[in-house]
Amino acid sequence: MMRSLTALAAAAAAALSITTAGAATIGGTFYAVQYDFQEFWTATDGKYFCVVLAGNPFPALAPEQAAAGLLPVMQASKPRPALTFIYDAPPEAARPDYRLVLVSNAANDLNGDSVCRGTTRFKSGRPGVVNLFAVYCRNDMAMSMTTATTPAATPADPNVAKLFRELFMVVFSDSPALKPNVGGSDRR
Repeated sequence: MMRSLTALAAAAAAALSITTAGAATIGGTFYAVQYDFQEFWTATDGKYFCVVLAGNPFPALAPEQAAAGLLPVMQASKPRPALTFIYDAPPEAARPDYRLVLVSNAANDLNGDSVCRGTTRFKSGRPGVVNLFAVYCRNDMAMSMTTATTPAATPADPNVAKLFRELFMVVFSDSPALKPNVGGSDRR
């Protein structure tokens, strides 16, 4: 009886590790008091949205090859507004300057506001592991940020698409709890 329970527990643990092995891990999150999903929607719906890649999440690939492979994966996993991700600044200078900065293997002491001001620092990455620090910026201020990690060696790995779907739900959250407090009540 004890042997069958041990075998059953081992089988359950193995099944659980198989189902979670490919899942993305989303780290802690931060939202500025000024974060407003409606503002993000208005700024991006039907428009270009700039993504800044800092570092290379796939060291076995040339940076240009990694970037080219990531763009269609991000687009397929995009958040709800009808936006188009681009790497170059949009043709028309936007003010405020909204963008998503993805820092691969970010240094532990890197913060969102400094990333929005153009500072990036890196730590050593692990081969076969994508580790991103994602910061949604408005000008030089972080509106939201989080980290995301998943096992993957190329942008075509299905885990990368899963990572971006989960990452975008966090960085561009439409949770009512994050709505800015305007006047303290919802009077009609």
